[in-house]
Amino acid sequence: MIRALIADDEALARRLIVEYLHAHGDISVAAECDNGLEAARLIGTLQPDLVFLDIQMPKLTGLEVLEATGRRHGVVFTTAYDQHALQAFDLHAVDYLLKPFSQARFDAALKRARALLSAPQAALEPLVTEAATRLERIVIRDREQIHIVPVEKIDYIEAQDDYVAIHAEGRSYLKNQRLSELEEKLDRRAFLRVHRSYLINLSCVQAIERSGKDNHVARLRGGASVPISRAGYERIREAM
Repeated sequence: MIRALIADDEALARRLIVEYLHAHGDISVAAECDNGLEAARLIGTLQPDLVFLDIQMPKLTGLEVLEATGRRHGVVFTTAYDQHALQAFDLHAVDYLLKPFSQARFDAALKRARALLSAPQAALEPLVTEAATRLERIVIRDREQIHIVPVEKIDYIEAQDDYVAIHAEGRSYLKNQRLSELEEKLDRRAFLRVHRSYLINLSCVQAIERSGKDNHVARLRGGASVPISRAGYERIREAM
């Protein structure tokens, strides 16, 4: 049996997929959910073979669900997007079901999905990466928990080997990502590299203090101190 998960915030859309699946006796519905956060949790715990994933959902979008879970196979998008917005999906050759869709269109998408169940869908990676370039919040998976951190709430970000420690509102979150990768996705007018291991949110800076003959630190809201390199000092002087 193929185990499927249906993630859509519209109850009618979920019922329609269940109805269309009646024609496919080898597929069972493992779970249904109505928001992206629950979808990410259930994908992690249930490991379904097939996911019908709405693109626009509360709490997390469909693409954020893929980012949080690392899911790159057995995905069929369902959406009410208009044709203009779907150009990105056409460009990456990712199959999707545009609402309202018929049984015939559903069956065609399912036939394609069956062929891709065990193989990673290479087209999903650039699509998820492209969506992440419009970074307004960072999705962090920590075991069974998923944290959503709005970018404007971040005080600073610290490199720790292959991870980054994201410091926001008195808490720290570890994310498996390079600091340079994250830096490229953040607004450079708001976040500045002041040290090879640190990015700071300029709106959080309360003072720049000398800590030695040629060394400086940034004092941030909440009391954190971030070291500033010589090159970083020049950059922060220009920025502020």
